Amino acid sequence: MAAPKKGRRPTGAQGRPGRALAIILIAMVALTAGMFLSKQTTPRLGIDLAGGTTITLKAKSEPGKPDAVNETNMNTAVGIIDRRVNGLGVSEAEVQTQGRDHIIVNIPKGVNEQQAREQVGTTAQLYFRPVLAFADGAPAAPAATPSPSASPSGAPKAEGSAKPGASATPSSSATSQGRAVSEALKAPAATASPSPSASESKKADDNKAAPSPVPTPSGADAAAADLQAKFAALDCTDEQQRVAAGKGAKPEEPTLACGQRGTAWGKWILGPAGVAGTDVKEAQGVIDPQRGQWIVTMQFTDKGADKFAKITGELATKQAPQNQFAIVLDGKVISDPSVSQALTGGNAEISGGFTQQSAQDLGNMLSYGALPLSFSEDSVTTVTAALGGEQLKAGLIAGAIGLALVVIYLLVYYRGLSFIAILSLMVSAVLTYTLMALLGKGIGFALNLPAVCGAIVAIGITADSFIVYFERIRDEIREGRTLRPAVERAWPRARRTILVSDFVSFLAAAVLFIVTVGKVQGFAFTLGLTTLLDVVVVFLFTKPLMTLMARTKFFSSGHPWSGLDPKRLGARPPLRSSRRRTPAPVDAKEA
Repeated sequence: MAAPKKGRRPTGAQGRPGRALAIILIAMVALTAGMFLSKQTTPRLGIDLAGGTTITLKAKSEPGKPDAVNETNMNTAVGIIDRRVNGLGVSEAEVQTQGRDHIIVNIPKGVNEQQAREQVGTTAQLYFRPVLAFADGAPAAPAATPSPSASPSGAPKAEGSAKPGASATPSSSATSQGRAVSEALKAPAATASPSPSASESKKADDNKAAPSPVPTPSGADAAAADLQAKFAALDCTDEQQRVAAGKGAKPEEPTLACGQRGTAWGKWILGPAGVAGTDVKEAQGVIDPQRGQWIVTMQFTDKGADKFAKITGELATKQAPQNQFAIVLDGKVISDPSVSQALTGGNAEISGGFTQQSAQDLGNMLSYGALPLSFSEDSVTTVTAALGGEQLKAGLIAGAIGLALVVIYLLVYYRGLSFIAILSLMVSAVLTYTLMALLGKGIGFALNLPAVCGAIVAIGITADSFIVYFERIRDEIREGRTLRPAVERAWPRARRTILVSDFVSFLAAAVLFIVTVGKVQGFAFTLGLTTLLDVVVVFLFTKPLMTLMARTKFFSSGHPWSGLDPKRLGARPPLRSSRRRTPAPVDAKEA
């Protein structure tokens, strides 16, 4: 008779059930401890259960684009806003269109409302503009009354300029700024803004009460003087003026802008945009290990890299402040670094006193793209959770009734085996609850009514796995095997069935999560999570516990209340190998 090969576990081997049980016990303790350490001991609830904020946004047409508010742009805006506020897609903020020009954003309670409002309403129009002039944010102090012969100057008051009471002749710095503004205006004035015709000039002169004997300046010089006058009067410490400073400015034209340098407000005259935000391929907020500061890194497209190299090459040849370029986001200067050489390679970074949140928010907005439309907040309302609370109560009652029916069925049909099934359900419940609580803080997962439904459906999926395994064991006992080998022989067959069933459920949940939006994603996410947990519980708890229980007298002896009584199962007598008897040799003497 050949000896069995070494190293091969024979059928019916018991394995090490204690090790698997220890692993899942450690996981439960770690998840529970993490839940308490994170101070998030309850799952975060969605807007239908906990209430929240509803923001109504109204789309506005850009100047010269009356047809911009259309279905395509609205759907694009919904997609961008949804990605911004949902992050990984499970924080349960809802974004949907209403009518032709409105977008409704529902933000659950617990989300930073102010941060969310900035994310949903910000157009993220980013431009890199050359700096033509800079001054403190407060308006320039009026000079002393000039003499009648003094020529007026629209240049802003800068540091080192003449003190009040002196001649009003502009300083060299102001003259340089005025020349820079005039030169910046000449190119667009020659193409997009031609000088007025003679008839128009005559009509304008006729409307004046007293014609001026001074010759009319060129279009660029007049526009530069007007821009400088507005720059001198601009008060960036006033919020209304700050918001209106660069509003409606076209990318190809100079503009005014406000921003902060440290804690103080400053104001800028900026030239036409050299690079647009659409030329940014990717952006993210990271911490600079050398300086220990949060920055936003950007990677440009191929065309954007060429544009950026060109504008920085031009600025490197100029003197301060005209060797700087301003990074302007939605009309606000967020940084104005100086340039000493052309920046090539297609990469750049934005710095300027970012916090972790502000750096990541900016990177988020730039990565997901600029909104194709500008929006204004029509209304912001608070949603109560009264109706959702009643629905949650009804859902929990339905879940409790379903769980009770499952337990009753297990007790009646499986008797002692129901003890293993109920313990497995309890372990699955603990893992599901702790994970939902941790995911609420970690990735913004919010438990809504469809998610609760997904958890209730998971009870049936988990119970189905137990039933498959128990029935396989019973089949082995019906074949005449004793319990301990029956438990091990039934496992490979049950394992395949359980894995195939759970794979189908998980695949359905994954497809549903990908192709749907809003609350349905909560159902799909919960269903997929509990399906994975079912595999973990069956492999690391149910099977090892069944192996240990098979060693006890109550189960191994086939007690009538164990659920594994061979008589009740109609087991056949055990198959025994019969040896062929050889007749004894006849003694010759007896013969």
